[in-house]
Amino acid sequence: MKKMLIAAMAASFVSGMAAHAQQGPVVEAQPVDAAAQALPVNTLVLVTPAEEITSKKMKEGTQRRFLVVEDVIYGGKVIIPRGSEVQATVTWRTGKGIVGKSAKFELSFDWVRVGSTNWRLRGQHRQEGKGNTAGALLGSAIITGKSATMTPGQVVNVFTAEPIPFR
Repeated sequence: MKKMLIAAMAASFVSGMAAHAQQGPVVEAQPVDAAAQALPVNTLVLVTPAEEITSKKMKEGTQRRFLVVEDVIYGGKVIIPRGSEVQATVTWRTGKGIVGKSAKFELSFDWVRVGSTNWRLRGQHRQEGKGNTAGALLGSAIITGKSATMTPGQVVNVFTAEPIPFR
């Protein structure tokens, strides 16, 4: 009698395992906290100047406005929409000079606005004047450098410096 009971229990266990194997593994869904979802730090964001930026009359500490070029998508959702405002600060500048020295400036990217919140960015960009222009002064040739200029459409890579939560 004992052997029959053990055999019946074993058969029941084996048939239960076979049914489980046919259904595949059971994964128990864990509750997801939507607020815990976030765009990771170091996510690439492509930006372009909102208007022409030139080294003429530029000072260190001046803010410049950029716009996001493409939607930043994560988890199938647009987290940073195209056209979102980005702020950069001029951190370094040199003027153009004689003997072909072109002007240069460097920008440090501060934040991107998503909705009504500004989220920190990281990244820098250095722009240099292109080529030289020649002019004449009192009969002798003088070569001067060009101003550094960025125009809308010029794309710069920047990165998120903090997670940006989404729902």
